[in-house]
Amino acid sequence: MSLSRHINAEEVIEACKEHPHKKHSIRGTGYHQSWRRDEDAQLAPKYTMPKVGIPAKAAYQLLHDQTALDGNPLLNLASFVHTWMPEEADKLIMENINKNIVDLDEYPAASIIHNRAISMLADLWKAPKDGKVIGTATAGSSEAIMLGGLAMKKRWQEARKAAGKDYFHPNIIFGSNAQVALEKFARYFDVETRLVPVKASNGFIMDPNDALQFIDENTIGVIVILGSTYTGHFENVALMGKLLDDLQERTGLDIPIHVDGASGAFIAPFAYPKLKWSFDVPRVVSINTSGHKFGLVYAGLGWVLWRDEKYLHKDLVFELHYLGSTEYSFTLNFSKPAAPVIAQMFNFLNLGFEGYRKIAIKDLRNARLLSRALENTYFEVLSEVHRPVSGDKHDVDDPEHYLPGLPVVSFRLSDKFKQEYPHVQQGWVQSLLRTKGWIVPNYNAPLGAEEVEILRVVVRETLSQDLVERLIVDILEVTEQILVPNNVMAAITPTSTQTLHQPDKSHGRPDKDNFGDAEVEGGQTQAGFSRQC
Repeated sequence: MSLSRHINAEEVIEACKEHPHKKHSIRGTGYHQSWRRDEDAQLAPKYTMPKVGIPAKAAYQLLHDQTALDGNPLLNLASFVHTWMPEEADKLIMENINKNIVDLDEYPAASIIHNRAISMLADLWKAPKDGKVIGTATAGSSEAIMLGGLAMKKRWQEARKAAGKDYFHPNIIFGSNAQVALEKFARYFDVETRLVPVKASNGFIMDPNDALQFIDENTIGVIVILGSTYTGHFENVALMGKLLDDLQERTGLDIPIHVDGASGAFIAPFAYPKLKWSFDVPRVVSINTSGHKFGLVYAGLGWVLWRDEKYLHKDLVFELHYLGSTEYSFTLNFSKPAAPVIAQMFNFLNLGFEGYRKIAIKDLRNARLLSRALENTYFEVLSEVHRPVSGDKHDVDDPEHYLPGLPVVSFRLSDKFKQEYPHVQQGWVQSLLRTKGWIVPNYNAPLGAEEVEILRVVVRETLSQDLVERLIVDILEVTEQILVPNNVMAAITPTSTQTLHQPDKSHGRPDKDNFGDAEVEGGQTQAGFSRQC
C-alpha cells in the first residue's frame, strides 16, 4: 500500500478558481457529478466527509465511474497478482466476506480450513515427517517475510544472550535483486541489510558464493529468493545450504535460510518437482509465499511456514483469551478476513496437484512462446525459462527440460538495435504499449548491473496464447513505429495526464505486487494542485 498525503480541500479549490481548466469543472467547485439523471452525487465533496450522505445507488455509480479509469487487470503484465477466479470462488468469498478468521470461537470452520491449508502447504514443501511444522496466513508475502525475519532475529538474539555476547547488531543477507519488503523488514526491525550485488552473467540474481563474504557472527540468516521479480530466475537454495554447512564446519557459525517463495513456491512444486529448494534442504527453516500470486487467489493473502515450532520463539507467540477460547497468534495485525483463506482452500480442492501443474505448464509454455518470438527480432531475452537444459529438445512441453524459473519474460533492446537506432529510448516501448492497453514496465536492473534496462512481462493464468500472439504483434508494431526519429514525437507526446516513462535511476527494488504504474502516479502527485482539479 502506497503512502498518501492529506489534501486540504479548501486550498485545492482556491487554486482551481483561477486555473485555465476551471471551465471543465462543475460550477467551478471541483465537486463530483456522477450521471446525468442523478443530481445526488453532484455536491458530494472530494476530500471531506459529506455532512449528509447520498443514496446508495448514487454512491455506487460515482465510485463505479471513477474506478473505470483504472487499467484493465487482464492486460496488466507488470503485476504478479492474480486477477480472476471461477464464479463459485467469487460466491464463496462474498458468503464469507464478513468473517474475521482471528475469532476461532465464533468461526471454527474457517479456523479448521486455515489449519488444513497449513498442512497441505507443509506437505507440498516436503516438511520433515518428524518435525512439528507451524505456520499462518498473512496479509501477503510482505507480512510473511516480516514474520520469518523476526523469528530468525529472535532466535539469534537468544543464542547470543546465552553465550554472553553482544546481541544488538544483527544483520541479514540477501541479493540486491530482492523485493522491497525484504529491506522493509530490516529497516523496520533494526537489522543491518547486507546486499549482495548481482551480475548479468547469472541472471541478475544472488550467487551463493558471493553471499559468503558478507556473513559474520552477527548474521541472523540468509534470504534466498525463489523467483526474482526482475527476471524470474530461481536462486540456488541447495547450493546456499551446502555452502553454509561447510561454513559451519569451518567456523562454527550456524546460519539459517529463509526462502522467499513469494511467486516460486507455487510454481516450483508443480513445474519442477525434482528441484531441491524447500524443507528437503535441511538448512531451510522457513518459507513464505503469496497465495494471491501463483496460488491463484485475489490480492490480500500470504503464507509463512516454519519447518519446526522450535524456530518460532515462544516470546513471539501471543496467547489470547478474550474472544471466548484460548487462541495463539503470531502476526503483525490482529483481525484478518477469512474469505481469502477459504478461497485458497477452494483452489486446493478444485485444482488439486494436477490442476496447479497444468496451469504452471501452460504459463511456462506461453512464456516460451513470447520469449522465442522476441528473441528473433529487435530484442535480447534475459529470462531463461525457454532455454533447454543441455542436450534437451526445444519442442517438448515438460518444464523440467528447460532452465527453471517463473513464467516471466524479461527482455531488452539488443546491442545491435541500439547501435543502429541510437535515438530510441527503451522506455518509449513501455509508453506506446500503454496506449494499446498493455502495462509492461521498463526499469533498471539491481545493484551490480544497474546500467541495464529491462522490460518485463508476467505470464499469468489469464494471459492466453491468443493474447500472447496479440502482444507480440503490438510489441513489434510499436518498436517499428519509433525507428524513424520523426515518428517519435507524433507517437509519444507528453500531456498533463501522461508522461514518458523513464527507468528508475535510484536502483531501488521493484514492488512485489505491481510497479508498472508507479511513475505515472508519482508524476500526477507531484504536479501540484492543478492536477487535483
